[in-house]
Amino acid sequence: MSEPVVWLTVFVLSVFVGVEVISKVSSTLHTPLMSGANAIHGVILLGAIIVTAHASGVALAVGLVAIVLAAVNMVGGFMVTDRMLQMFTRKRTPKSTGSAEKGAAA
Repeated sequence: MSEPVVWLTVFVLSVFVGVEVISKVSSTLHTPLMSGANAIHGVILLGAIIVTAHASGVALAVGLVAIVLAAVNMVGGFMVTDRMLQMFTRKRTPKSTGSAEKGAAA
């Protein structure tokens, strides 16, 4: 078999495995897994910056586009995670002070 066919086979199989794994995750585990994935994206972004620093020409342009897209993906992921975590926090009700109510009644 030629090398491109092998790489295509690995890619297709990894897509099927990824879809099966993601579909089995319960909704209560989604937020922690998403936070972990965002942390991994931060490491990937750092690696992309290091690799792009040593590139030139077309590789530099592609690296810069990859850095921008990775940064947008990471920041957006953290924003979505933060919004999801806000859904689980209890809203505080303002406590009324007893002295203000007594003064109004007098």
